[in-house]
Amino acid sequence: MRLEERPFGGFARGSLPVGCRQCTDGSKMVLFVTGICSFHCFYCPVSDEKMYKDVVFADEKRVTRDEDVLEEAHAIRATGAGITGGDPLDAVERTCRYIRLLKDEFGPKFHTHLYTMSTDPGKIRMLADAGLDEIRFHVPPGLWSRAAGSAFVGASRLARSLGLTVGIEVPLIPEREADLIRLIEWAGAEGLAFVNLNEMEFSEANFPRMKVHGYEMKHELSYGVKGADPVALRILGQRWKTTVHYCTSGYKDGWQLRSRIKRRAENVARPWDVITEDGTLLKGIVEGPDLEPLMRDIARTYRVPKDLMGVDGPRKRLEIAPWILEEIAPKLRRPAFLVEEYPTADGLEVERTRLA
Repeated sequence: MRLEERPFGGFARGSLPVGCRQCTDGSKMVLFVTGICSFHCFYCPVSDEKMYKDVVFADEKRVTRDEDVLEEAHAIRATGAGITGGDPLDAVERTCRYIRLLKDEFGPKFHTHLYTMSTDPGKIRMLADAGLDEIRFHVPPGLWSRAAGSAFVGASRLARSLGLTVGIEVPLIPEREADLIRLIEWAGAEGLAFVNLNEMEFSEANFPRMKVHGYEMKHELSYGVKGADPVALRILGQRWKTTVHYCTSGYKDGWQLRSRIKRRAENVARPWDVITEDGTLLKGIVEGPDLEPLMRDIARTYRVPKDLMGVDGPRKRLEIAPWILEEIAPKLRRPAFLVEEYPTADGLEVERTRLA
């Protein structure tokens, strides 16, 4: 199996699993089904907003009804979903319901995969019955050197017998190189489809724990852990019986997220929005009261087509094509701005420039 260089410092030796290929295309929806988890991994990057809380998110969208999941999947033209947490098997009935919901909406080819530390055979059978395509076991670091004698042997064999693609996904902990090698050797001997090594990274939530354990960021422009890259190169430099993939924190932020928001931008942009190279939306914004009368006045006075502006009621603003607002803003006597924001459900604002 040849070594493939991936964007932002990643590498793969062997064929990437379907879920990773969809991630590359930006067509994978991230479905966070619960923050509940029975384990307390010091490196877990899940935010305080989600960690140990029984909440559901589809990408950045808070889910309160099944329709929220389907709306987000349609918004990014998803071809699959990565189901995560917490541990999805700590909410296995909910997880199975979402798998069925997505398969019913998009058809059997809609690919679903999930991450779990559970080896519960009953729950694995429930996932297979629901139509799960791929399961990624998150083997705890303490078992990496002795996975062959752990419960993950029976769990992986059961999952494969039920028709699931089975792989391993763990963080690359630099000082555990020897144990990682043993884990990969076991995965290859067991006939598992892949081993994904994620660059261990700092987040706002885990920063204090990571510092207590003595980790440092590799440089000021990265959240990745210092020392992970050389270990990854040594491991990927060897030949294995299974696919081994090193996925960096830079890839997740610089490629995965960017690819997904570009897909979303193309699908949700209004006629007056400008899509930037990064996939963000550039809008002209006028704020204040009486927005409907203002829109009618602008249409009449400046002959602006009605399809190039609209009132955003929830956010109490009038949106106008930015190239038009730049010309008329000084005449409106209202607060007017050029705003760049993500096309995500939360509409996170990147930059704001005042025009008037």
